[in-house]
Amino acid sequence: MGKLLRSFWQPVALADSVVPGKARPLRVMGEDLTLYRGDSGKPFLVGGLCPHRRTMLANGWVQGDEIRCMYHGWKFNGAGACTERPAERTAGNAGVKIVSYPVHEYAGLIFAYMGEGEAPEFELPRKSVFERPGALQFARLETWPCNWLQQVENSMDAVHVSFVHHWGMVGSFGAVVAATVPELSYEETDAGIRQTAVRSAGSTRVSDWTFPNNNHISHPTLELDDPWVDVGVWMTPVDDENTMRFLIYSIPASTPEADARIRDYFDTYSEYNPADHHDDLFVNGNLPDDRLVQLTSAQDYVAAVGQGTIVDRTKEVLGRSDMGIALLRRLYWREMDAIEKGVPGKRWKRLSADAHMPKQVNEIAG
Repeated sequence: MGKLLRSFWQPVALADSVVPGKARPLRVMGEDLTLYRGDSGKPFLVGGLCPHRRTMLANGWVQGDEIRCMYHGWKFNGAGACTERPAERTAGNAGVKIVSYPVHEYAGLIFAYMGEGEAPEFELPRKSVFERPGALQFARLETWPCNWLQQVENSMDAVHVSFVHHWGMVGSFGAVVAATVPELSYEETDAGIRQTAVRSAGSTRVSDWTFPNNNHISHPTLELDDPWVDVGVWMTPVDDENTMRFLIYSIPASTPEADARIRDYFDTYSEYNPADHHDDLFVNGNLPDDRLVQLTSAQDYVAAVGQGTIVDRTKEVLGRSDMGIALLRRLYWREMDAIEKGVPGKRWKRLSADAHMPKQVNEIAG
């Protein structure tokens, strides 16, 4: 599975988490790396350890668009090549190299391609809703202590919305999603899977999931008359037992008053991570007093982390309502089988129009 995930662009950090001239350690897909931003402002992703004496490279200094190890001064460029070894006066630097990966900034996130060969064009992760001029846009990161696939499968489970998001205080999201169990349909698309959940004649919810680990949903923001927010969620493995959950929120601008209220809300809760409140959620059963970001994240966190660090799927008892998860698993097995056999997998491509993401028609839940 790791080889499959590495063959796609993956978000690895918030763009504002590293400023020009600074470096930070980063663990992603079981690999320890160094993320730094050169003095030019360009980000780079290279190996986590200096190959000389194996100390952490992120503790060094960024000089120009290169990084120098703090231990003995070895310096590396963004392609991973060693450009200087101060104490090795008579030896060249040829052949001294650390791993490096191409990166791309988009919508407040830094993406990396960690696969083999040349990186594909940065196209599949793009969404037109995250490129709207003048829209309010916010990027967040949460780190959860469970396997990434549990979170992906949660996004392919429309039934959970009727229960998980009606537990505790019902926010604006829960207010428009009836507690009735939906009729479900799923279909494979050019980009991934389209999920349709019909709860009544006036409540149909459609979402598009992009292979291999991104979901795109649309729902109310804070007040029911606010413009709806489009949310993109990526689940990137830190390792087998921890996951980075990247979220992009995009809301069309409306009135100055509403924009200021929404901006203030997201600024206030931008660093919320339910893992920081683990005991309060699991031991005390206390959900946050909130309407959107904290509430929905906490609800999903309890469901996914409550399955354990890595759920034992051999003990599951699945039903017809799990057809989306079954389709998801078939796609993973199909694509992993192609990699194993050395044959091309499906050429996933970005959906061509917003028509693939119709707005939900609702009856307000009573």
